[in-house]
Amino acid sequence: MIRKIAAAGVGLLLMGSSVFAQSLADAKKAIDDEQYQKAKSMLKNLTVTQADKDENFFYLGWVYLKQDYVDSAKAVFNKGLAVNGKSALNFAGLGAADHIEKDNSGATTNFNSAITLAGKKYSTPYLYVGLGYLLPVSGSSVGPKGSAIAPADADAAIAILNQGKAANPKDAEVLIALGDAYRSQLKSTDAYNAYSTALTIDPKSAAANVAEGVLWRYADNFEDSQKQFQAALAIDPNYGPAYREWAETDLRWAKTDPALYDGKVKEAADNYKKYISLTDYSVESQMRYADFLVDAKDYVTLQKVSQDLTASAKSNLRVYRYLGIAAYENKDYPAGLAALNKWVTQADPKRIIPNDYLYLGRLEIASKNDSLGIRDLRKAIALDTTQVDLYGEIAKSLYALNKYQEAGDAYHTYAQKSRMAKLTDHFSEGLSFYLAFSDQTDKATKDKTFKPDSALLIKSDSAFSYVERKAGKPISAVVLYHAYVKDSEDNDRNNIKGLAKPYYEQYVQLIEAKGPPDDKTKQSLVNAYTYLGNYAENKDKDEVKALDYYNKAKAILPDDPQVKYYFAKKASGKSK
Repeated sequence: MIRKIAAAGVGLLLMGSSVFAQSLADAKKAIDDEQYQKAKSMLKNLTVTQADKDENFFYLGWVYLKQDYVDSAKAVFNKGLAVNGKSALNFAGLGAADHIEKDNSGATTNFNSAITLAGKKYSTPYLYVGLGYLLPVSGSSVGPKGSAIAPADADAAIAILNQGKAANPKDAEVLIALGDAYRSQLKSTDAYNAYSTALTIDPKSAAANVAEGVLWRYADNFEDSQKQFQAALAIDPNYGPAYREWAETDLRWAKTDPALYDGKVKEAADNYKKYISLTDYSVESQMRYADFLVDAKDYVTLQKVSQDLTASAKSNLRVYRYLGIAAYENKDYPAGLAALNKWVTQADPKRIIPNDYLYLGRLEIASKNDSLGIRDLRKAIALDTTQVDLYGEIAKSLYALNKYQEAGDAYHTYAQKSRMAKLTDHFSEGLSFYLAFSDQTDKATKDKTFKPDSALLIKSDSAFSYVERKAGKPISAVVLYHAYVKDSEDNDRNNIKGLAKPYYEQYVQLIEAKGPPDDKTKQSLVNAYTYLGNYAENKDKDEVKALDYYNKAKAILPDDPQVKYYFAKKASGKSK
């Protein structure tokens, strides 16, 4: 019995010594491996056992930043400054937190303090100031890496990191960060040079190999990208980020070749699961998996993962963002509405991003709450005016609500500003403005004091003209509605100018060339025939041509009111 107790005591002693033997280097390795829970546990221990070392507080705060807990990070950085008021690293941390929260003045002040205190030989503060500029700001993106880095932030990071390189040309971490900054601005040659130099300095750097692999992915050089991830894993078989980037490369690769799609998507999922297994199965790593599932468009799995996380993610509401996205894509609208409403009403407003209101608006529209949906789509744009693609969704929603003038304005903005706009969107713009004018014309027949806005016709005309110029060949629907617009512009019935005549003639030629009209086309063709017949009769005074057009119309729709009126008039002898 005594031997067993003694043996147990030795085991406990050894286990305890291994815990206390964990160093800052071990914690930094865990951060690099994206084992954030493990790193956090080590660093919390170090801030107690080595409470006089400000570095321990900085790296703990940095983990909080990486996990999206900015307030916790700031509190820890301030504790580090309480230990050492001249801690360059903790000033860099506070600057990074300010940058995330869009406090540009605070970020600049704290970053400047960090650089001043760092001196000319200590490169690590320069590294983290540079990395701070490369962190995504609040509200910038739903993805794991944030939105595209703003050019000004990238330039600031490059300038600082070059200073860090001058302070210590052998700091491979500074060079990797410098490469990341260049890569964010698509400066591939500069990025490659930085990564290559880092590998020359430290050939065993798994991080540098992964960074170079990501660079090849951006160039769609997937084979070389994969080789770099394999090289990283040859150095460190348990380096999780290599599997994560490999998974994201597989996804991009899959989209380039339908023959490879299924295999690459499966490989991507397997690689990401491997990444998860090498981290710590924390809520945060599962949330990164959710980010991956969004990119992979695997919404069924995303909804299951999100639902599982809601039971354990009380400290991070962000899981409800993923649940809302997944539920919308899976057409589970009530669950999606509940999840996103919880997120946008309970999360810190600084954490809300345009995509949140985009999906909330989509969910509301899908649930027949169109006015709320349009309101929230507009909120998405207000949060980030560069999100011009949202105008396309707003336009479609307004059109469905018969708010044609507002739809036309939204389509116009979308067509002018979005790279995603197609000719069909320009056509929808023209159609919306025409229908808006038609509604006003109907109102004018009931209210003689109301005058339709002819500017709507000018806008419609412009949109249809654009489509006609850009289309490779005439499109019958465009020609028809352009004819309607011109007919509306030619509103002096006592002196018709025939503005619509060439368009109706072209429309007739296009439809007749196809053979007998289908049911959807019959009324439009009859409208063209009766317009041309009326013009021939009253403007050209050509009874033969007029009769020919009306006979064609009668053969298609004998009960059309204009056709019946013409032949009744002719039978009574009133037609000349």
